[in-house]
Amino acid sequence: MPSAERDSFNAVAKEYDAVRPTYPAQLFADLAAVVGGPGQRVLEVGCGSGQATRGLLERQWDVVALDPGAELIALAKAQLKGPLELHVARFEDFDPPAGAFRLVTSAQAWHWVDPYLGFPKVHEALEPGGVFAIFGHVPMASPQVLERLEPVYAAIAPDLWGPPPEAWYLPQGPVRAMFDATGMFKAVTHRAYAWTEVGSAESFVRQLATRSYVNAIEPPKRAHLLAEIRTALAPLGDLALQNETHLYWASLKP
Repeated sequence: MPSAERDSFNAVAKEYDAVRPTYPAQLFADLAAVVGGPGQRVLEVGCGSGQATRGLLERQWDVVALDPGAELIALAKAQLKGPLELHVARFEDFDPPAGAFRLVTSAQAWHWVDPYLGFPKVHEALEPGGVFAIFGHVPMASPQVLERLEPVYAAIAPDLWGPPPEAWYLPQGPVRAMFDATGMFKAVTHRAYAWTEVGSAESFVRQLATRSYVNAIEPPKRAHLLAEIRTALAPLGDLALQNETHLYWASLKP
């Protein structure tokens, strides 16, 4: 994916921190059933300002987290409590201690990592039998919302209309095949978590404005698109937005 999109989150770090959702508690409980209890060492790739890091720390795990965005890391450092070590770094450039981690995980970020570099580095960082977990949210827009948004996108940004990039995390996406192609891991386990986010046209637009593919649009066109989306959705009042979070994990082969 383009580096400009990959690097766009740091430019909107405070808004990203304010509006991006966290992750279902059951997801971390399911991981804990595989990884183990308090004190396990965890490496998180692409932590942002800590949306998933909170859940890792709540399991009383010792977390090393990294993200290329200095502003995002500063927000994480100011807000998160617990055994946490933070680094401003891309995973491709990071040098984790070999065999040091029970779990390596990446929330809504692995699609930015070069898999030909990333998977071998995960293998190196994990202890024998260690676990690698990838997870991400997928918005499941309602027909009512789609009906209102389609003419807006058709008029302003037709190239952005269609399945959202977050669909990468759906079961028909590439994640399971990426694990399998490495030959490094046992069978992949998949879990899905459905949840509802209640919001408004304004909160929908605020969150959309932190998306990399929206921030890749030239500023005048982006402002026009977001304003028209806000106008189109405002008559609906409160929005009950359906989401799915998809988790994939696998253990290292002996």
